[in-house]
Amino acid sequence: MGSRSGREMAVPQPATSLTNREAGDARPRGGRGTQVPGLPFPGRAAVSALSAVFTARAPGRLAAWTRKPRWGSGGSAAQGTRDFNERCAQCSEVNWGLTDGGRFYCRSCHNVTERAREVVNTDFITNTRVQTISKGSRKQEKNDGDCEWYVCEGFQLILKKQAEALEALGVCPQMKDEVLCNFWRCYLQKSKQAYCIRPAGETVKALSVCDSSTDVDSDPERSSLLHFLSLSESEGDLQTDNSFASSISKVTESASMCSGSVDGGLYLKKNQKGKLRMTMPMTLSFCYMALLWLREPMTLSDLLRFVVEGHIPYLNVFQHFPEKMKLYGLDLKIFFVESWPAYEEVYNKMLELAVFLELPRFPDITDSCFLHPDMLCMKYLMEANLPDELHNWACRVVKKIGIGDVDFLTLVPGNKSTRKVKYDVLAAAVIVVVLKLLFLLDDKYEWLLSDFAGERNKNSKEGVPYFEFKKWYKVIKCSLDEKQKKLDEERAKYLWRCEKPLFYSDKMKSKVLKRRQMVVNLQNQFGKLSGSVRPPEKPNPSSFQLSWSEENTDGSCFHGHSLKGILQEKRGLLKPMNPEYWLCTVKLCTEKSCGHLAHYSREEDFPQSYHFVLRLFSFLLRIQPSYIHDEVCVIEHKLFNKKLYKKPKYSTGLRK
Repeated sequence: MGSRSGREMAVPQPATSLTNREAGDARPRGGRGTQVPGLPFPGRAAVSALSAVFTARAPGRLAAWTRKPRWGSGGSAAQGTRDFNERCAQCSEVNWGLTDGGRFYCRSCHNVTERAREVVNTDFITNTRVQTISKGSRKQEKNDGDCEWYVCEGFQLILKKQAEALEALGVCPQMKDEVLCNFWRCYLQKSKQAYCIRPAGETVKALSVCDSSTDVDSDPERSSLLHFLSLSESEGDLQTDNSFASSISKVTESASMCSGSVDGGLYLKKNQKGKLRMTMPMTLSFCYMALLWLREPMTLSDLLRFVVEGHIPYLNVFQHFPEKMKLYGLDLKIFFVESWPAYEEVYNKMLELAVFLELPRFPDITDSCFLHPDMLCMKYLMEANLPDELHNWACRVVKKIGIGDVDFLTLVPGNKSTRKVKYDVLAAAVIVVVLKLLFLLDDKYEWLLSDFAGERNKNSKEGVPYFEFKKWYKVIKCSLDEKQKKLDEERAKYLWRCEKPLFYSDKMKSKVLKRRQMVVNLQNQFGKLSGSVRPPEKPNPSSFQLSWSEENTDGSCFHGHSLKGILQEKRGLLKPMNPEYWLCTVKLCTEKSCGHLAHYSREEDFPQSYHFVLRLFSFLLRIQPSYIHDEVCVIEHKLFNKKLYKKPKYSTGLRK
């Protein structure tokens, strides 16, 4: 599908790379990964402008993907840095502080060095300097080796896992360290969680009720909470999802301030104006914003589908947390997901994020980009098993109403005068409008055309066959019903609890693991008795949910079929034989009043053919049919605007 037409710029090397949370546990990035079948890879967008923006905003080069230093001055930290007079390599200042690991960091630009504090120990050998590195506070060592962690660090780890999964799917490696990392840096600074003089999370220690040094068994309320949460991953597997969710809410209400993270209790309470609180759907908003900045060949519907299929970590992603990061109490309200990600929520959060981060204009969406309607219409026509000739009509509609212009397609954060584009929904709506233009979709005309094409195909076996709407309807309906049934069964059988049991102390670890193993053994025994077979491994991710091959001899592929039976030539141009067209709505609503531009439901008096086409594309995009219907109404009003609002040349009152 070609390469991007935008000029290529030299991509600077990232100052820091995304590493594991533990200091020094960096992993080299792998290669480009495996390309997703069916996804082309146009030329990469330059990210030097993005790097320049965030270099000016975020002071210093603190690795945002690693554990942030403990801020503050004075006390033992000031005494330990008094003898270290080297200038900072980043800003040339001499203003050093100490992290929990004993390393020096610059208070001016937050640059972390590899130098550690030298401690003079005169207990056993005089005049000998021994270099030691602090392994953490005594409070951490007392509590089974647990470490203090903040909510933003949990989300940081989740973003890292999601970026690695996208890179494995074939996304540009620049996304993780040069785009997504810069977005996350800016968010931490804007929300005053890092890259500032005094992060907001540092005041949480004094306000936290559940201190990490407190014995688990000393507080009966907390003991019952931890006991329940541990059983929820072992014996509780026999409960239903609804009972588990209700129990979680009841327990967390009784222990409102109890959490494994330092700022979990305060995190759920704070709702300050001008600040955007991080949530699990926002992690996907971060990923989609980075994909859009790089103009990657992956739409939002593709991203959410890969999440549901398990290729991108989102559900129960906290099971990837290190064992030292204990997760319980209010942390489950933050990181525990009880529903599939919603298209509208992730998209709206992405727009809010772009405005909150004050991002500049995104790279232009040109006609050579995958997200352009011409490109996406080609993909969806292939997946919907429609004739290739419909693509020319889709391009004509796109050009006629101007939805292929660069200014219309390119995202400009904060610009309220332009309508935000959902690229996949827009392309699907264009195809629906083209089908209405050619076949009318009124439950009558399309069947008459189909009968005419069928008679012609029977009488003439030579040449390209005419497209039969009735035959296409039967083939697509059979395949769609089968895929929808399989999807519904997979969602019904999905286990919302994570496979990794959660335990919060060494005392409970052996009991939880033993109960968990008993549950697994019982499930395996019942499976053998009932004769159920374990589901096969998931196939490799693909860009197409429905695939059709012209090599099939059963005639189920309609890509090469002709539209001559429904077109006629007038003045050198091919036009539909049908001159009529029916509108879904005469007047559009306002999104501010009812939230939608048009109203759609299965009970509405629309033709069944129109309902079926909307159902097909709603399955392909995994969204509600009403979203596609809204976009169809907008395109129709742009296409027939002059006819809808045409004023009479003479006033009727002046006629005689």
